[in-house]
Amino acid sequence: MATISLSGGEKLERRLAALSQQIAKGGTLRVGFLEGSTYPDGTSVPMVAAAQNFGAPGAGIPPRPFFNKFIDDNKDEWGAQLARLLQGSGFDVEKSLNIMGMGMVGQLQTAIIETNDPPLSPVTLLLRSRFPTGDYEAGDVWQAFADIAAGEVPSGGSSKPLVWSGHMLASVDYEVVTDDG
Repeated sequence: MATISLSGGEKLERRLAALSQQIAKGGTLRVGFLEGSTYPDGTSVPMVAAAQNFGAPGAGIPPRPFFNKFIDDNKDEWGAQLARLLQGSGFDVEKSLNIMGMGMVGQLQTAIIETNDPPLSPVTLLLRSRFPTGDYEAGDVWQAFADIAAGEVPSGGSSKPLVWSGHMLASVDYEVVTDDG
């Protein structure tokens, strides 16, 4: 039987201890619609995104679960992706989470873009044709309801849910909070 001897064990131990300290710092990655994100009129983007994702029956908004789709479509890959990023960055947690966050922003935006159901209501389509930038008031909504009831058919304007002005799509963001501050 052959005898094997290793040397330089102290150097390996120091490197492993340093890597352990880097990873032990940890961090949190938040992806989505962050606090303080608003539309030009001050409306909360996270509130609108939640109403669109889960629905708001009292406001006539059906659920369009884009955020759920984002998670369901990608969750099984995130662990392995983060492991590769950590290895490739020399186990720099903050750098790895930042790169991961950028990728997840793109994945969430893709889920928003790919959401087409349920289709928009005739009232929403009429409002979009009348107010391409979304700058309407409550009275305009009531007028659109009345006009649809009277038989007006919407024409023009985008029929794509979730991307009327593009503001919600552009508001998808991420932040990394490391355990050391």
